Amino acid sequence: MTIPLNFIQFPHELRKLTRSDLPSLAHELRQYILESVASTGGHLSSNLGTVELAVALHYVFDTPDDRLVWDVGHQSYAHKILTGRREQMAHLRQFGGISGFPKRSESEYDAFGTAHSSTSISATAGMAYASQLKKERRVAVAIIGDSAMTGGMAFEAMNHAGTNRTLPLVVVLNDNDMSISPAVGALNRYLARLISSPFYEATKNGVGNVLSIVPPLKEFAKRLEAQAKGMLVPANIFEEFGFNYIGPIDGHDLDSLVPTLENIKRMSLEGDGPQFLHVVTKKGKGYPFAEANPILYHGPSKFDPSIGIVKAPAGAVTKPSFTQVFGQWLCDMAQADERLIGITPAMCEGSGMGGFQKQFPTRYHDVGIAEQHAVTFAGGLACEALKPVVAIYSTFLQRGYDQLIHDIALQDLPVVFAIDRAGLVGADGATHAGSFDIAYLRCVPNMVLMTPSDENETRLLLNTAFATEHPSAVRYPRGTGTGVHITESLEPLPIGKAVIRRTSNQESGQKLAILAFGTLLQACIPICESLDLTLVDMRFVKPLDEELLKELTLSHRGFVTIEDGVIAGGAGSAVQEFFNRQNIQVNLLQMGLPDQFIDHGDVAKLMSQLGLDHQGIEKSIQDRFFS
Repeated sequence: MTIPLNFIQFPHELRKLTRSDLPSLAHELRQYILESVASTGGHLSSNLGTVELAVALHYVFDTPDDRLVWDVGHQSYAHKILTGRREQMAHLRQFGGISGFPKRSESEYDAFGTAHSSTSISATAGMAYASQLKKERRVAVAIIGDSAMTGGMAFEAMNHAGTNRTLPLVVVLNDNDMSISPAVGALNRYLARLISSPFYEATKNGVGNVLSIVPPLKEFAKRLEAQAKGMLVPANIFEEFGFNYIGPIDGHDLDSLVPTLENIKRMSLEGDGPQFLHVVTKKGKGYPFAEANPILYHGPSKFDPSIGIVKAPAGAVTKPSFTQVFGQWLCDMAQADERLIGITPAMCEGSGMGGFQKQFPTRYHDVGIAEQHAVTFAGGLACEALKPVVAIYSTFLQRGYDQLIHDIALQDLPVVFAIDRAGLVGADGATHAGSFDIAYLRCVPNMVLMTPSDENETRLLLNTAFATEHPSAVRYPRGTGTGVHITESLEPLPIGKAVIRRTSNQESGQKLAILAFGTLLQACIPICESLDLTLVDMRFVKPLDEELLKELTLSHRGFVTIEDGVIAGGAGSAVQEFFNRQNIQVNLLQMGLPDQFIDHGDVAKLMSQLGLDHQGIEKSIQDRFFS
């Protein structure tokens, strides 16, 4: 019998079904996800791969009392649909709609907010310890991707949790051999060996399902299972951490998933300690286009599912994105200087490094989802007179902040940080917004921090960063710029020198100046024309062009600083601090992001709401200086 998806609003309704009903429900759920994401955009491949897993977890575990934590959260769409948010999927990742990631304020079924990787085991370990202390009979379940397991935090959590031999914790490793880019590293090779083992083949064929033996024979079953594993699978790293390892099993086979999870739940509640289930899934499952190219369908915009994503025709003229400008610069500079080494924490395509990987494979390093390692690895390279470039999203560099301070800046090592996704990022929301990088970088000694205003400035400032013998960072936004001509030059600019883009024609002492840090300069150009203002492309947050600032104070009565980062501690604060040190009294208006997390939505709409579009900026200036 086919169970229509609209009959299942919440997990307690799902649990009323028979097991034989589940495959048809999973099929309908997969089709709903495909059609939904095709109409809104979002993460597709990862969610098509977790349909059966989400169905089985909610069927077996008593959610929301049992806790589910999805890591990373972009694989949780089936979970959202099964927990009362099916109708809201029409507004997924849109302004005022639901998030693309689990979010505690959105649903009681979202036990923990996730969007950055490798956090789930730590969170669920805390939840499991809490249930023990409070004597509550519940299980905490972490669902973690194989590439998320490359993050050191996951192993730190297992190292701790494995010491509690009765902890009601379950870790489900969703192994699809992918993150966004193909999985890399020794752990990936290790999982591949487990999957190719005879034990996996036996369980796939329904042989030796040791865990299904009735409870009175449990101890005998556990000894038999251990012997079977010892004969068929090499020593298991997860068991060395104190977890009972089960698997691998087929993550799309509900007839295997459900009984295995039922037994794991029983074992966990009976005090058998942390459990580790290894499931194998296929990214893009059930949609041939996504199965064939899971990277392309990782996070698509709207598309027609009947024909798939249509690429731009060959030869079509399009403006390059800032990411593409970086990617081309990286290849050009690597061609010119053999010392250049490119590093990414699992974001090859997202950071525009595909071309560099192909042209310079021996100088390319994808270190997995391990931002801390990426930063200190770059420091080690710099110690040996190489020139490392770390391509990293602003929000992910936060995870390597201690390493940036202790291992790079303190030793004044010439590492270049190419910081993508600076400012607001739209649909991914607060977890991925690059709101804080100016504030958290400008306070670090020895750091050179640059904010290009367009694509050509991005290339010029990357040249500058590469040429300096100090730690340096160039931050640039997601998307395209104005389409300006991009030079092929690899020559650097002078460090700490701004450039005046327009000079006010007002009398000396009556002029106003906008000091623009980054791409919001473009919105200021027509404002400066209509109000007759001076416009300065500051280029550098650190060091500031202090000589120019002092010169401008002699002829200007007020200043406006503008940036797409937080005002608190940002570039405007740097300008104010300089004036304070010089005992210069100025009328200074600081504009930027407010002291709050900015939710998901269209970037232009968000900037308008924050008063950082053309009209909002002009109104703030009028209110401050012309009222």
